Amino acid sequence: MVVLPSEKEVAQLQPDFNALLNIPKVRGVIVSAPGEEVDFVSRCFFPKYAINEDPVTGSAHTLMTPYWAERLAKKKLSAWQISTRKGILGCELRNDRVLLEGQASTYLRGQIYLD
Repeated sequence: MVVLPSEKEVAQLQPDFNALLNIPKVRGVIVSAPGEEVDFVSRCFFPKYAINEDPVTGSAHTLMTPYWAERLAKKKLSAWQISTRKGILGCELRNDRVLLEGQASTYLRGQIYLD
């Protein structure tokens, strides 16, 4: 996780995805900063998994929430992933758990049958 000083810097990032592919032992890069209208903002890049920029990354917020909760001295936080699609999340640090809330759309339904 990389923490930048401002939301504007996160929004203006133009990552070199080829360079990110070559970082050893790293699944991806999470970039975060204090938000202007929310507690924190982020963008998440995972080119090793063919996802240059993930639109809204719940798993990344389980990492960012404890960090921002400690830094801002609060347990309930508002977050905005400022990817092209964007997503707003409510994040709560509850003991050793992070609870996330937000809106989602179903994009796939299916069944898998195993012998």
